[in-house]
Amino acid sequence: MSPSRPLVGTLAMALLLGILALDLARSGAPDLFTAPAPIALGSGAAPGGAHCSGS
Repeated sequence: MSPSRPLVGTLAMALLLGILALDLARSGAPDLFTAPAPIALGSGAAPGGAHCSGS
């Protein structure tokens, strides 16, 4: 007998939440004031270290 869909879905979500909780416990919460902007369009910040930075 194979497990039902709700059971597999619940186990998958529990595993995902467990991984997230472990990551948060080991690394700590991110500091949102020093984090880069998720979308920096037009921010004026020059790219660095990427293929388009010219270095």
